[in-house]
Amino acid sequence: MSVYVLNRGQNAKHRSLPESVTWLQADIGDPASVSKALGDLEFGAVANFVSYNAADAARAIELFRGRTRQYLHISTASLYRKPVLAWPIVESNLRQNPFVGYSREKIAAEDELMRACVGTGFPVTIVRPSHTYDQATPPLPGDWTVVDRIARGSEVIVPGDGTSLWTLTHADDFAQGLVGLLGNPRAIGEVFHITSDDIYTWDQIYSIVGAALGVEPRIVHIPADDILAGAPDWFWSELILGDLSHSAVFDNAKIRRYVPDFAPRLTFHAAVLDMIRWRAEHAGQCRPAPAVDAIMDRLAGGHHAARKIFADLGAAARAATPPAS
Repeated sequence: MSVYVLNRGQNAKHRSLPESVTWLQADIGDPASVSKALGDLEFGAVANFVSYNAADAARAIELFRGRTRQYLHISTASLYRKPVLAWPIVESNLRQNPFVGYSREKIAAEDELMRACVGTGFPVTIVRPSHTYDQATPPLPGDWTVVDRIARGSEVIVPGDGTSLWTLTHADDFAQGLVGLLGNPRAIGEVFHITSDDIYTWDQIYSIVGAALGVEPRIVHIPADDILAGAPDWFWSELILGDLSHSAVFDNAKIRRYVPDFAPRLTFHAAVLDMIRWRAEHAGQCRPAPAVDAIMDRLAGGHHAARKIFADLGAAARAATPPAS
């Protein structure tokens, strides 16, 4: 395949492209710059990873109509109703997430694209990944700050009691499914999960990271409602309440029907070793964020203070209760 990458080039120092890839520099949010960068190029397939709402989708339709035989929209598996009422989650599950604005915007983007597909034949394929990571992108709320806190023995926040089930997918495995859909005319107008079957509890995920670092993580369990109440300024709070605190296991039967070779092979408990090596080799890019550190300290401190208050109230109530006769 002849591969083109269109982006602003702001991450070039972190992620270099292979020499065989043609780089087009433009901002996808600026249609004029995209049209200039594309010129008269046409494509067998276009995959857009940075389309987040109906307006983005509408711009993409205008930019790529007549320019590509297939347009792949990277949506999200966070858009399903929570809590999940049927397992595993299939592509036809109700799309309804009242907690997460990001998810609702992704639903609107899907709707815009499907209207164009039905109404004018726009050749869209919708892909819904779940929590996708690689060695440079840890799948933890708070990213490298959380890894740093585990390493230095600071407390880390886990929603609920840490036992909800969560699906992790390595980017290499996701790519296997995505590339298998390219150029497939049967995929036009269809929606696909592309996730692995690598499923852990949140306590396990944090413990696996700790084991790779050679430490035991100091986990503080906090209800998702309390995380949002205590840190409404934190990007992850909304996602924790409306997505991460709920179990999410996905049915990948459909992608396997269309891409028979799709077979995720990278498990988190093995891949995390690459993540820790990458952190050691790119220390400057993995520094903790002071703002996130402060939020986690605030949440942990508030949780401990509340527990002490309730413990004191309980002790006072027991002391005031007359002994049974």
